[in-house]
Formats: sequence, structure tokens, C-alpha cells
Amino acid sequence: MKPTRYATSRQKVCHHCSAAKAKCDRKSGRCTRCTRRGLSCTYPQILPTEGSSAVSPSADVSELGKTSTFSTSEALSAPESLLLTPQRVPRASTGPQFLTSESIRYIPGQESPTDSSSTLAEGGVLQDSVLDPQRHSSPTPETLDFSVLELFNPINVDQISNRWLNSYIPVPGQKVKDYPATVSAFIYRVLKSYVVVAIRGRGVPPFIHSSQITASSIRPPLSTCLSLIRVCERPLPGSQAAASDVLQREMGNLYEQHKVYDDSTHDDVTLLAAFQAYLIYSMALFFRLDEVSSPFLRQAMMNLQELACSSSRGGLMCTAEQQRSRPRWESWIVAEAKRRTLFTMYLFDSVLSTHDGLQTFLGTELRGLPASSNGSLWRAQTRREWQAAYNVDLADWPEGCFRIDELWPFPPELNELQVLEQRNRVDQWLENVDEFGTMLYAVTSCTHGG
Repeated sequence: MKPTRYATSRQKVCHHCSAAKAKCDRKSGRCTRCTRRGLSCTYPQILPTEGSSAVSPSADVSELGKTSTFSTSEALSAPESLLLTPQRVPRASTGPQFLTSESIRYIPGQESPTDSSSTLAEGGVLQDSVLDPQRHSSPTPETLDFSVLELFNPINVDQISNRWLNSYIPVPGQKVKDYPATVSAFIYRVLKSYVVVAIRGRGVPPFIHSSQITASSIRPPLSTCLSLIRVCERPLPGSQAAASDVLQREMGNLYEQHKVYDDSTHDDVTLLAAFQAYLIYSMALFFRLDEVSSPFLRQAMMNLQELACSSSRGGLMCTAEQQRSRPRWESWIVAEAKRRTLFTMYLFDSVLSTHDGLQTFLGTELRGLPASSNGSLWRAQTRREWQAAYNVDLADWPEGCFRIDELWPFPPELNELQVLEQRNRVDQWLENVDEFGTMLYAVTSCTHGG
């Protein structure tokens, strides 16, 4: 059916002006009204009319290997309206719609990059889905300012980038992670679930904070990743290699681009997004695309540890955390997300090393870092809610926050009373952690003193 005159005119008005029923001057790049309000400025997609071209039903996921999607370097210089996250594509008159690089776009103003009215079926086919309003609705997040982060490093982060060497040249005094087979299988299944959540567009892994995927805060490496990763959901037989090639090329772009973030822009939040995106890509190759014996994946782990080091240089702990006072919410979000991503990377390294028949060692270089936070802090949707939860947390831990090394084997010099006190701290920490913290305890309990 030919669109009505009214529908055609409305398509020339940006999203924000349309919602406000305001006049839009449609200036190139950003209209005047959006510029004054500091809003992103995007226009609705014009549906194909009769006789116009639509997405070809003959397209295939394998085309992604020939037509590279938006690279990280391109995303940095592109306007916000071109950042990548899923969007529903127009239907052809006959046949299904297939996922192509042209069908992936970011819609600023969406609650999250995964908030889409389409799902992927067999072979990357986009199908309508009935959205669960309880799952896709949440309070509108307030605008956060990540320009000033008061962070520092309680550890030597340079040791993180060389961790891969330990499997080949062990450092004297390091303790081997002698995980039973059941624990190794548990880590494998949990990490696989993290990446599958992102691949299916049902959420983000528990090392990505909800504020990181809002339209005002999401960074190009992460928005690109959460869209591109969808090609791994159900690729057609024989198209896995093409999907793997797409991810590997984007990982190469991301690794090269992170040096720009680190050396010139010093954008700590974008560096964190690059670290998280590279980790998700690596886990997708291993858990979803069966690149288990690929030399690329071992090199990717070396690159990942270098990315982790670059991200960690900006600080892994809030200055206020050390002073037993309440930090800015923005600083805490970045520090907590960094630590969670770092812990996940170490567990993923254990999985890869176990698969390759290599020994893994306790991450002694992480000694002193806070363990994962209270679940109410991580889930807080407003500054006031977070501040109230943090005040309670400060009162609960007057002697200092719970550290990751407190989940490791008890030092031999501890006496019986000190061991009991340490166990009580573990119990207290477990009372309020979320599923990520519970997973950390389950993994470390095999080496914990009981």
C-alpha cells in the first residue's frame, strides 16, 4: 500500500521533534531543536513503497564475510545515528528478511541496544517477537557524567598483560589452580551462558553495567559488539566460517583502535567498552563458533590481556573506596565494571588453558582488589537508590571492603581465630552478592579453606 501523505511528511521529522509534536528544521547532522537540548537526532526509516527495493530474500549470513560491518575505527568518527545496535528492518513483500550489515543500526533513545522488536531465527532470519513488557521496561536512567573519574590502582597492572607467559614460563612461587574437572565444567557452562545472553539479544553479561548501554552512555566498541555478535545466534550450516571472519576482522580493528583511546584520547570509559567487547568476541568464537583450536584465539587472549592492562591503567578502585567514604556513582560504576570484566577474563583464560592442556595459576597480581560488589549496588537504577545502598554497605564493612584474595587459600600463618574471622567475612559477603559473586565463590570454594 502506498504511504499516506501524512505518513510521508512525518518521516521527514526527527524522532524527538516527532514525539514532542514540534517543528523540525531537518538540518543536516542534527536539527536546531535537538542541538539546543543536547539530544541525538535521528530520523525514522522510510518503509519501501510499491516497486521500491527491499532487503533481498536471497541474502545470506555469509554475505557478512564479504561486506564488512561498521568497524570500530569508523564508528568513532561517525555521527551517533550510525552506531550499531539491532533495529527492525522493513519486510519484503515475499520471503523472510535476512540479517545483513545494512540491517543493523543503532537507534539513539532506545532503552538499550538489545531493545528490539525482532529476533533471529534459523540462519539469521529476522522474525517478529512478542516482547515481554516486564523485561523491556525499566525506569528511565538519569544522565551520568563520566568525564571525571577519581580512580587509582592498588596493584601493578602491568603484570596483567604478561599473564599468558606464566603458562609457558611459570613464575617461582605461583600456586597452580588445580581445578577438579567438575569445577572446570562449571566455569565453561557459566561463561558460555554469559555470551549466549548477548548473542540472543536478551540482555548483557553481568560484567556490563546497565548504565553502559543507555543511549547517552554507550560507547562505539560496545554498541558495535552487541549488534555484530547477533550473527552467531543460528548461522546456517557452512556459514560459521564467514561469521567467524567478520568477528575476527572487527577484533583486529578494535585492537588497533584501542591504542588511540589509550595514547591520545585517554577515554577510560571507551577503553573499558573496548576491553568488554573484545572479551565477548573471544568468548563467542570459542563457545559459539567452535574456534577452540584456532591459533587466532590464543593470539586473541594475548591481545585481550593487553587490552585489560590498558583499561586497568586508568584505575581499578575509587579513591573514596580506599578512604572508606562514598565515591561518585560514575566512578564506582567504571571501577566495578572493570573489576568484574577482569575477573571474567581470568576465568576465561583458565578455560582456554585447560582446553590446551596448560597449567593455570592463581592471579596473585590481583591481590588487594575488591571482590564483586553487593548486588543492590550493582542493580541500583538511580543515584539516590545507589547512595542509600552504599551507605548501608559502608556500615556493614567498617574494617574495609571484602577483597578477592580473601576467597583464595588461607595463608598458612593465620591462627585458628584469624581463620574463623576470615570465614565470617566470607559468609557476610555471600549474604548480599548477586549471581556473579555467587559464581566467583563457587569457583574459588574448591581452593578456599572451607
